[in-house]
Amino acid sequence: MSDHLTYHTRFTPEEFDAQYNLRAGRPDYEVTVIPGWSTDSETARATSDCSLDIRYGECEKQKLDVFRCADSTAPTLVYVHGGYWQRGDKSIYSFIAPPFVAAGFNVVVVGYDLCPTVSITRVSEEIREAMAFIWRNSRKLGINADRITVMGHSAGGHITQMMMATDWPSFGKDLPADLVKSGIPVSPLSYLEPVRLTQALNAGIRMDPAEAEAESPMTNHPPKTNAPQLVVVGGAETDEFHRQARMYAEKYANTDRKIGLYFVPDVDHFDELNVLTDPASPFFKLTCDMLLGKGPQL
Repeated sequence: MSDHLTYHTRFTPEEFDAQYNLRAGRPDYEVTVIPGWSTDSETARATSDCSLDIRYGECEKQKLDVFRCADSTAPTLVYVHGGYWQRGDKSIYSFIAPPFVAAGFNVVVVGYDLCPTVSITRVSEEIREAMAFIWRNSRKLGINADRITVMGHSAGGHITQMMMATDWPSFGKDLPADLVKSGIPVSPLSYLEPVRLTQALNAGIRMDPAEAEAESPMTNHPPKTNAPQLVVVGGAETDEFHRQARMYAEKYANTDRKIGLYFVPDVDHFDELNVLTDPASPFFKLTCDMLLGKGPQL
């Protein structure tokens, strides 16, 4: 097995938990971070050309929000939120949309059902259903089906990698192999066994060893196309999140498949999203480059 995939015995169990249980390291998370995002998201929904709670599947949280710029032919950013597959809601992340809409892009923020109500395997299935729905209904949604970029943060980064690994024609005969034109996994969980080993987190996910192995992009889900990717991680994130980002980029980048690795300077797992939405930041510009089909311009 690759050195990347071995359990890091240099950590004590407590230190290892701290590598992944990031909310514990941000005591202001529930007081400042989430309320701030929620307030900005309420403003985004109130001031944007948007359609909310569009159902794409039968389960409770299978809904998406569309934020439109003035051009239905513009590239589309599909955003998948994090929360270790067990927390969060799309409504918290509407704040991602306005700067990209202002820059001339359409944005879709996707919701999904959470563990333990559903399994982590089912979460990926739900997002595949969302992607198929977006592609099939793009005209009604007012977006361009041929210019889709997927971005997700944390657990959403894992889901982004799973979308890059999807054989779309096998999922639906009408779907093109290159349905996703580029991917941006932000602080992704590329290998799930360490998450399974963190007792506090896995209590809500309930992964067993077989599912952790089966649902890991590093072990069972290589990209299906040569669509470019930009893997992002906060410069101040833990060693394990840096390892999770590097292992994926190192394994799957090749001459034909450009995968860039970008470190957002001086920010942690949460503040990197605030940098993403700053139009003056390099992270925002790099994301726009990906949306425009320029690949990772590092």
